[in-house]
Amino acid sequence: MQQEVIIVGGGMVGLSLALMLAKTNIAVKLLEAIKYPNYDDENLAPYHSSFDARNSALSRRSVQIYQELGLWNALQEHATPILEVNITEQGSFGKARLKAEQEKVESFGQVIENAWLGRVLLTQVKKEPLIELIDGVQVTSLTQDTDFAYIEAHRGESELKLQSKLVIAADGRDSFCRKALGIGASEHDYDQVAIVTTVQTSKPHGHVGFERFSHLGPLALLPLPGEYRRSVVWPVKKGTEGEWLGEENDQHFLDALQETYGDRAGKFQKTGKRFSFSLSQVLAEKQAVGRVVLMGNAAHTIHPVAGQGFNLCMRDAHVLVRYLKEQQAQGSDLGDAAILLDYEKSRLSDQQRVIKFCDSVVRGFSNQNPFLKLMRNTGLVAFDTIPGIKPLVANYAMGLKA
Repeated sequence: MQQEVIIVGGGMVGLSLALMLAKTNIAVKLLEAIKYPNYDDENLAPYHSSFDARNSALSRRSVQIYQELGLWNALQEHATPILEVNITEQGSFGKARLKAEQEKVESFGQVIENAWLGRVLLTQVKKEPLIELIDGVQVTSLTQDTDFAYIEAHRGESELKLQSKLVIAADGRDSFCRKALGIGASEHDYDQVAIVTTVQTSKPHGHVGFERFSHLGPLALLPLPGEYRRSVVWPVKKGTEGEWLGEENDQHFLDALQETYGDRAGKFQKTGKRFSFSLSQVLAEKQAVGRVVLMGNAAHTIHPVAGQGFNLCMRDAHVLVRYLKEQQAQGSDLGDAAILLDYEKSRLSDQQRVIKFCDSVVRGFSNQNPFLKLMRNTGLVAFDTIPGIKPLVANYAMGLKA
């Protein structure tokens, strides 16, 4: 009898994981709280709560995973490779540069708008006979015993009662499943809000990504499809976001970008609608309890400063599927608690390294103490000049040394 896995949460991680499992011949029931949009126009990708205005910088490892799933050709149409990364601090001497050609790689990764990533994933999920997709469903209870995990939910007027040997909770930062199981989580509020949008510049992006640390916050400018389109992610102090949002502030926002970046991108000519997202770090105290395993932001939500959050989740998912594939090949229980704990243990090193790095960058570059400013700029110069450092950092950033 084929075992069926229940995934709670149909965002980018949940959809990707469902496709990985189906490719391994494991049946999936995928539950998503929000109704998905209708994709009537093939040239549009409407926003969904999980596929919004944000962008994802897919690492080379994430690209490889989508290649294994046979999805990369469809995704590539909406993605742009990063061939160079420049890291600088406004008003300081330190700078560092990574070039794909020098590191002998095709690219450092690919930037894709989440709305398009979500559309491609959802379209493929709907074609997959091993995946049953149920959207607009609210989970109200999650319990488990030695044999099964049990879910109660409602969809409109209908009540659902489901059971499975394994439940994967990918239901976001404020995970209902995590709370239902009594799993605690540590939370750190960065007191920042990320301003996210797309801009048009007078100079072509040349497939170069910029990370510019400013007194307002760490500003990321990444290339998008279209020679002059770039994505902006700008974490600013919470409470100041009002001055950046709304059409009436378009020019004010463009002027601030110009002042922060100078003429590297030419003139900032046009901005799209800006959206804001609060930033915090949320780390679950456990990621596997009995027959339930946490995945995605339910397990670890981190700061977007280095674009590592989604890529870390993809590596988690890929490793979990490898464990489940071995269980299935042996005809063993997919929800075996010992196996899930082994999975969790196997991922801690990679997770802790990425979490610590992202948190350190945010804290380190947020402090305007002159001595610390000197130290970090000296560090950028050292990174740019000392042999052997760039390949090591590049491999970690690309997800190839997890």
